[in-house]
Amino acid sequence: MRVGMICPYSLGLWGGVQSQVLGLARTLRREGVDVQVLAPCDGLPPEPWVTPLGNSMPYAQNGSLAPVAPDPAAQLRVLRAIWDDRFDLLHLHEPLAPGPTLTSIVVKPVPLIGTFHASGEIAVYRYLRPLLQRLTGRLDLRVAVSAEAASMVQRHLGATCEVLFNGVETARFAGTPDRPAHKRASGRPAALFLARHEPRKGLSVFLEAGAHLPADVELWVGGSGPETARLRSLYGADTRIQWLGDLDEEEKAQRMLDADVFCVPSLGGESFGVVLLEAMAAGTPVAASDLEAYRLTSRDGVDARLFRTGNARQLAASILELIENGPAVADMVASGSQRAGEFSMDRLALAYLERYERLVR
Repeated sequence: MRVGMICPYSLGLWGGVQSQVLGLARTLRREGVDVQVLAPCDGLPPEPWVTPLGNSMPYAQNGSLAPVAPDPAAQLRVLRAIWDDRFDLLHLHEPLAPGPTLTSIVVKPVPLIGTFHASGEIAVYRYLRPLLQRLTGRLDLRVAVSAEAASMVQRHLGATCEVLFNGVETARFAGTPDRPAHKRASGRPAALFLARHEPRKGLSVFLEAGAHLPADVELWVGGSGPETARLRSLYGADTRIQWLGDLDEEEKAQRMLDADVFCVPSLGGESFGVVLLEAMAAGTPVAASDLEAYRLTSRDGVDARLFRTGNARQLAASILELIENGPAVADMVASGSQRAGEFSMDRLALAYLERYERLVR
C-alpha cells in the first residue's frame, strides 16, 4: 500500500502537528507501509521520505502563527507529487488548512482520510462554513485527535469524527545506556519549558514562577517565537534562566530526560497534551495547567501535577513539590510512564493501518 501523508505546516519548524506526522509516518514505515510525507520545508527535509513543497509563510490561526504554504507553487508541487506517485490513499492532517491539504480535497484523486488537530474557535470556520462543509463532505473518513477537536468539527462543520488520540514515540524519549538521563548533573534542579514562544503557551507564567522558587532552581527555556525578544529583555538579568533556543528531536528528548520537572503552563487553545505524555515517557515529573485537554491526558496527582491555569504561584509550588522527589512523586512518575504507554505511536499506527486497508478495499 502506498500512502501519501500531507502536512500543511512546515517541517522545518517545530510544532505538535508536524511531530505527529513524522512520528506516525516513521512507525507506519516500520510496519511495512510505503508512506511518503508531503509538506512545506523551510530548509532541508528532515527525512529522506519527505517530499518538500517549498517554504512557508505565517498564518494567524487559533491564537498562533501557523507556517503554511498557500502559494501557487506549493499547490503545483503537491499536485505533481500526487499524480506522479500514484498513491492508494491520501492522509490529510488539518485538512482545511490553507495550502496542500485543502488542494488535495478539491482534486480528490484517491480515498481521503482527514485528521483534525485543532480545538477552540477558528474564525474562518464560521465565515466560510457552507463552503468548508462541502469540502469536509469529500473526506471518506474523518478523525479528530481529541473529543474537543471532534466537538469543534461538529459545531462548525456539522460533521462527526472518530476520535483517535495522538500518539507518543515512547522509545524516543525513554533513557537508554547510550542516552542516559543526567538529572541534577549540575547539582542544581532544573525545570524545563519547551514550546513556541507565543502568548497561549504560557512562557510568561513559567518565568514569573521563577520569582517564587529558590535561587538554586534553574529554568530551562526551549523554543523561540514572537515573544522571545520581549521576555528575554524582561528576564535577561536572571542567571538561573538558560535560553536554549530551538531544539531538534534528539535534543528535545535529551532535555526531557535531564530535567527534574517538565512544565506545560499553556493558557488555552490546546486539543491534546501529547507533550505531557512525551515527558512521562522520559520519566520526568510533569506540572501542567488544568486545561480540559490536559485532563484528558493526565490525572492530577496520579500521572502529573495540574495547577490552576495562569497561576504562577501554583506553578512554583508544583515545581517545588516535584523536585522534592518523595515517594508520592516516584509513584506519579511510574503511573505517568504507564499512561504514556497507553498512547504509544505503535497503537495509533495500527489503528490507522486498519482504516487505511478498509478504505482501499
